[in-house]
Amino acid sequence: MRFLPFLFLFVFSVYGQNQKQPNIILMIGDGMGLTQISSGMYANKNATALEGFEFVGLSKTHAIDQLITDSAASGTAMATGYKTYNKVLGIDSQNQPQKSILEHCDALGYTTALIATSSIVHATPASFYAKVPLRDQYQDIALQLSEHNVDLFIGGGKKHFVSREDKRNLISEMNEYEFVSSIREFEKSTADKIGYFTYNDEPPPLKEGRSPYLESLVDMSLQKLSQKEAPFFMMIEGSQIDWGSHDNNLEYMLSEFEEFDRTIQKVLDFANKQGNTLVIVTADHETGGLNLSGGIISEGRVKGIYSTKGHSATMVPVFSFGPKASLFKGIYDNTAIFVKMKQALTP
Repeated sequence: MRFLPFLFLFVFSVYGQNQKQPNIILMIGDGMGLTQISSGMYANKNATALEGFEFVGLSKTHAIDQLITDSAASGTAMATGYKTYNKVLGIDSQNQPQKSILEHCDALGYTTALIATSSIVHATPASFYAKVPLRDQYQDIALQLSEHNVDLFIGGGKKHFVSREDKRNLISEMNEYEFVSSIREFEKSTADKIGYFTYNDEPPPLKEGRSPYLESLVDMSLQKLSQKEAPFFMMIEGSQIDWGSHDNNLEYMLSEFEEFDRTIQKVLDFANKQGNTLVIVTADHETGGLNLSGGIISEGRVKGIYSTKGHSATMVPVFSFGPKASLFKGIYDNTAIFVKMKQALTP
């Protein structure tokens, strides 16, 4: 009997070591309000990958001082848990830089990844690593990424790293990275750190030939990350859902949503197969004040009317699947997305 306490401690210790922290995949459809989702669903003959999620919540997107947020303030809120002013990245309303969920995960030994259909220095991806007072300080943001510890990043914006006012070539300074220039090179790469600039500037719309497809990039990234011993944090942005709605161009928005929806399905399939993967899909805000005004479901046709070329203040949905997904049901500020992801890191 005197060995039982030791045996209990040994078993508890081994059990604790075998407990694996969850992978976290945060997917942000920029500007993707409920009407964008509804339009995309009906255009796809009444089906969307989002129907496979377990829980749905609602996020209040406002900035610290304005009802209508921009992507920088909302991205910062989700990434760090702090409301801030529009155009500000990674810095709270008291002018204090704040640690993002990506940085918290990195400190816990996670592998980290950022993938966007915009430039990698655009507001949403930048909110996970940059601390700048203005979102258009692209060269400063690029410098901060070059000094950061993001293990894998994919997006446009190469020019901000190589055609700089300070004459530095940040790519040549990022010695730990292997930089690839095609999806074939990306697929073959076995490097620990990978950078993939898909375009020199902002990538074009999908309907104008953007490639590679987001779902292919994400699928390959998931394969690479899942082969590592460490858990991973990945943020994926469908950036141009927003741009289509800014243009009040329903066709543009729908094509971007459809690609994002296919990517969601890839991620959901991975989470179902892999297990221990928390998937959150949400938006930073709604764009365009879109009203779904008609259509024919059997033909995948929808009609929509936009009320603004800017953002709106409507709440946006939050879909969750996997371990601790139930944390994300209910109605809450967008800052709570950070808090809930942090809670999910606790065994």
